[in-house]
Amino acid sequence: MEIRQLDDYRWEIPRSGRMRVPGIVYSSADLFKLPGQDQPLKQVANVASLPGILKASLAMPDMHWGYGFPIGGVAAFDWDTGIVSPGGVGYDINCGVRLAGTALVEAEVRPRLTDLINSLYRDIPCGVGSTGNVRLTTKEEKKVLTQGSAWAVRQGFGDQADLDHTEDSGCLPAADPESVSKRALERGLRQLGTLGSGNHFLEVGVVDRIYDDAIAAAFGLFKDQVTVMLHSGSRGFGYQVCDDSLGSMSKHAHKAGFDLPDRQLACASITGAVGQRYLGAMACAANYAWANRQVMLHLTREVFQKVFSIGPRNLAMQLIYDVCHNIAKKELHQHRGKQQWVCVHRKGATRAFPPGHEALPEDYRHTGQPVIIPGDMGTASYVLAGTPLAMEETFGSTCHGAGRVLSRKAARKKSKGRAINRELEDRGILVRWTGRATLAEEMPEAYKDITSVIAAVHGAGISKKIARLRPMAVVKG
Repeated sequence: MEIRQLDDYRWEIPRSGRMRVPGIVYSSADLFKLPGQDQPLKQVANVASLPGILKASLAMPDMHWGYGFPIGGVAAFDWDTGIVSPGGVGYDINCGVRLAGTALVEAEVRPRLTDLINSLYRDIPCGVGSTGNVRLTTKEEKKVLTQGSAWAVRQGFGDQADLDHTEDSGCLPAADPESVSKRALERGLRQLGTLGSGNHFLEVGVVDRIYDDAIAAAFGLFKDQVTVMLHSGSRGFGYQVCDDSLGSMSKHAHKAGFDLPDRQLACASITGAVGQRYLGAMACAANYAWANRQVMLHLTREVFQKVFSIGPRNLAMQLIYDVCHNIAKKELHQHRGKQQWVCVHRKGATRAFPPGHEALPEDYRHTGQPVIIPGDMGTASYVLAGTPLAMEETFGSTCHGAGRVLSRKAARKKSKGRAINRELEDRGILVRWTGRATLAEEMPEAYKDITSVIAAVHGAGISKKIARLRPMAVVKG
């Protein structure tokens, strides 16, 4: 496959074969040299062949192989003539990250860190098939699916300020519970307020570097501040929605005569019945995920208050922002000199809207959207801000994390004979986990260097570095 380097951080896959648009990859030369990059590049080219795609098939520096679309892939389709594809969203619909700041500093937390991480591990359910203390009836679950984070706040899990600092206020209005299968509803009844497994985590961190004092202050971040980051999604409910949709859409794509380079790119016209049914079910899963993270943030606040014998006012655990990674959304964007409605697929990618955008809360209207980028559990995470250039080039999108460089199998093999938890403790990072293979699969070496990934998106100008967070303690599913 021909790859042209456009500048230090942009690479082009020129149109060829069935490609309707070129592929554009945001990366650096060093990241391109890592093993396993050929597969996602091929997927970038495959996505470029889909009907109604606009401008380019895009990929971020954290890209790696995924189902259909690469993880780290972004593609926008004309709302009237384009398609929607579950492979462009992923199985864990609205897998996302929320970051909260506190009034505490590292020196206050470090002496009680063991008590804190043990309490978080005990009180926030995690692991494969984990269930929480929020028990739903099917009738109440459907309210979660249509109301999202607002349902959780109405139940006492948080407040209006949390909704204001959540992407789309934590709710997609197009949710249609009638498009969801009975099996998906069953799986969602007992998993609200749970972390899940795999790469999902709860991390207690500390702000160890500020790059932009003014914007960091606007976000409520300061040096040595203790923070909490939650990474989770729609659990078994979202997985089932994706699985059900892929089954029906694969049959539809065949009957409709879509010329697809990969059957994993099964799709349907956005405005058709099949496409609308998927978007309605996907919105339900997105709202479930937002409610899930909202409940967990509330539980986290309660744990901190108990461990430090502190009231909510003195703890001041304020949500900085919640962003989603795996989603397809109807958005208004500029294309060829005019505004039009598009369906933006972000799979392992983060929305990064610029200063002045009407979708942002008032207190962030002058800064641009907070962009939360977790790294691996042994290095660092970053807070960035959205930029005007992201709106021009990437439909307001940037990377979502470090991105895997080793498969889970390869990571288990490389970690054999090692005590990953001890290695992390030697760096001052406490870790608690459930799954037997979790730490091996999520070892730091399984991921790209987060600093290099952030350097690529910052250097390309599609998001701006604001602060760096260092992990102190991590709960892994």
